[in-house]
Amino acid sequence: MRIGYACKLIGAANADMKSCTLKNASSEKLTELIRHNINSLNTMIDYNIENNIKLFRISSDLIPFGSSEVNKIKWWETFSEEIRCIGNKIKKSSMRVSLHPGQYTVLNSNNKDVAIKAVEELVYHTRILDSLGVNSQHKVVLHIGGAYDNKRLSVERFAENYKLLPDNVKKRLVIENDDKIYNIEEVLDIGLKLSIPVIFDNLHHQINYPKQKMSHAYWIEQCKATWKNEDGNQKIHYSQQAEQKKKGSHSDFISINQFMRFYELLGRNDIDIMLEVKDKNLSCVKCINCTTKKLNINVLEKEWSKYKYTILERSNAIYQEIIELLKDKQNFSAIAFYNLLERGLKSEGDSGSFVNAALHIWSYFENYATEKEKINFFKYLENYQNQKTGINTVKNYLKKLTEKYVQNYLMNSLYFSI
Repeated sequence: MRIGYACKLIGAANADMKSCTLKNASSEKLTELIRHNINSLNTMIDYNIENNIKLFRISSDLIPFGSSEVNKIKWWETFSEEIRCIGNKIKKSSMRVSLHPGQYTVLNSNNKDVAIKAVEELVYHTRILDSLGVNSQHKVVLHIGGAYDNKRLSVERFAENYKLLPDNVKKRLVIENDDKIYNIEEVLDIGLKLSIPVIFDNLHHQINYPKQKMSHAYWIEQCKATWKNEDGNQKIHYSQQAEQKKKGSHSDFISINQFMRFYELLGRNDIDIMLEVKDKNLSCVKCINCTTKKLNINVLEKEWSKYKYTILERSNAIYQEIIELLKDKQNFSAIAFYNLLERGLKSEGDSGSFVNAALHIWSYFENYATEKEKINFFKYLENYQNQKTGINTVKNYLKKLTEKYVQNYLMNSLYFSI
């Protein structure tokens, strides 16, 4: 089983994707952005390998204006060596990657131009995977599209437009149920008729379920039949509803207790789970650690080194509980550890706890900082305590000092990220 995350890396430097406006999309500018984004992708793949993450969704923003005539760069040739190098890392590490075009990629549109644009988008996404040199187990995920007041005709139009796709696109395409129009039963029917693998999305299913109110396990098992050997392991999407937000909104982080109940319900190891969650790789590492048998305590200690100051600024009591939990090197529980982290992340903290954490961070370079930097720091801290500025002003200053004095421990911390 692989557990993965989508597109964005939290808490790591040099991993952002950049784009530009249409009016600034010169060949020179696009070449610069593509080079930057490919380097960022390389950083993400390295992070995944280091953290034993075997499933990853590459951002569609990798190549700005990738399917547009505006971008005339043959990036797959210009950057072939760099892309192939990343592909070799992916293959060597047994990682599985995918892409997921956005909501405007509508293959069954009743507007011919929109449908043609969808084909071009799918060709662009497939070209990324082909350029990486990965096999057909690495997929491009697509929703069926709109209903256009006649779902039957819209499904027929999807099937007709599917025929327009080149063979290399067809072998990568997978479809999933959505949260508004096409439920899992309808998508399964399309997948079986057209021989397209089907992804089950649990949160979409909870919002948009078919007349047959069968269990998640039932529908996942039904979807399994659409996945052939050349498609690789069956893949599903997993997310949790954000509290007090509109239906379908992804949670800030994966609640580990809820995830473990779902994981145990599956009762299978031949399935890949893509997490869709706001904190991306952080929840991914959590779920991997909690489903790993015989986890080494060092793994949790490494995790704690990243979270400790974030927890300290929100709850000193939970901070102390985690320290106590990690003292027992033999009888520890990853789930208990992450439950405490989750409680800490939900805590709001107060001015005292925020100041306490900031002072802990300051201690890393108080012996190196100049007199002016010392004065500035305590001035910012005083202004915060007097409600003249927010805590982020203090933290941004500490981040500058962290980078200036190259405090790697702090730079790897999530204190400045979440």
